[in-house]
Amino acid sequence: MKLLDHLEEWIMSLMLLAMTSLAFMQVVNRYVFNSGFSWTLELTTICFAIMIFVGISYGVRVGSHIGVDALVKLLPSRGQRIAGAIVVVLCLVYVGFVMTGATQYVSKMYDVGIEFEDLPIERWKVLIVMPIGYALVAYRFLQILWNLITGKTSSLHLADEAADALKLKAEGDAP
Repeated sequence: MKLLDHLEEWIMSLMLLAMTSLAFMQVVNRYVFNSGFSWTLELTTICFAIMIFVGISYGVRVGSHIGVDALVKLLPSRGQRIAGAIVVVLCLVYVGFVMTGATQYVSKMYDVGIEFEDLPIERWKVLIVMPIGYALVAYRFLQILWNLITGKTSSLHLADEAADALKLKAEGDAP
């Protein structure tokens, strides 16, 4: 689903741009005009939270999360697929627990109706990014599980730090 892929990237980019702009604006206001806004830290924190919860899903999609798969790589292709499927199911169980807890937390914040200290926004309206973010993560893991079951892929394609480091070293040694 290309639209979702691009949406994740745009949201993360916009949140990073907003955080950088807010921080720059606050520094200029503080050190040039000797003033500032009380709400910038809170808004920057909100942007960071949104970026993180969307970024988790993005990380699953592009395979940037680390994992220990040295033993799994020794297995034949079918064994790697089975091990990968088991790992993905366990990840989905974990995501289900976290998403349930996040949903309950957001529901309680909705019932209480607490606003942020410096912004006139009810907390639940921002905190809803937690269950939404984990729903995106579940969707990404279901995509991976489907690809493992159908044989489109034979492993999880986790980040391989050792290979990346060797590649960077080789590029650094080249003239």
